[in-house]
Amino acid sequence: MKAILRSMALAALLLAGAGAARAAEGACPALLNHSFARLQDEAPQPQPQSLCQYKGKVVLVVNTASYCGFTGQYDGLEKMYAKYREQGLVVIGFPSNDFGSQEPGSNKEIAEFCRLTYGVKFPMFAKSDVVGAAANPLYRQLAAATGEKPKWNFHKYLIDRSGQKVMSFPSTTAPDSRTFVAAVEKALAERP
Repeated sequence: MKAILRSMALAALLLAGAGAARAAEGACPALLNHSFARLQDEAPQPQPQSLCQYKGKVVLVVNTASYCGFTGQYDGLEKMYAKYREQGLVVIGFPSNDFGSQEPGSNKEIAEFCRLTYGVKFPMFAKSDVVGAAANPLYRQLAAATGEKPKWNFHKYLIDRSGQKVMSFPSTTAPDSRTFVAAVEKALAERP
């Protein structure tokens, strides 16, 4: 009888351990554990989208603006998204009016501009602050993780598949620069 009880207890512990391991595998990394309204959603009832849907992917986070000298980077970001999407890259954009008031439009105006001017298909989220006291929580975490806050529009953060490692790239780093492409390809090749 004692042997049966011990076997049952051991089986229960193994099952609990396996369940905990599965739960840990399914857990959303803290960096991605945020929800934001999509850029294309309109008030009064925008539907927040969880960034947890990108768990296990390489995530490139970019603060964007429609009237900036770097706005042409939309084209390179869309090309990068199209090229590496099937390998697990997702580019996500956060329009912001924080730098030089270069994103004054409404979410609807920004969405139309991105679609009509650059054919942007990568996910874009509602306009938000990316620096200062009102910065959205993702940007606060990215700045804390890298020690670098965006200094201008089109600053890039590259998050690895585990959601743990983050690299920061200034606005002057073009999406097609060798060093940037190499960093993206390296992150795509790594498995958590």
